[in-house]
Amino acid sequence: MANSSTGGVPPGFRFHPTDEELLHYYLKKKVSFQKFDMEVIREVDLNKMEPWELQVLPRASYAVC
Repeated sequence: MANSSTGGVPPGFRFHPTDEELLHYYLKKKVSFQKFDMEVIREVDLNKMEPWELQVLPRASYAVC
């Protein structure tokens, strides 16, 4: 059963892509403004957040790029 708060991924899902997968699947779609099948990479604008606010976010809900 998928959890909507984690972007539709099942509990226990781990995101460990290879460099090739990151470049050819995720980043290629990102620069061409295409949607991902699942939201496993979310954006956080670090310029709009204080460091202590990042600790409140669940670790699985964001990636710092």
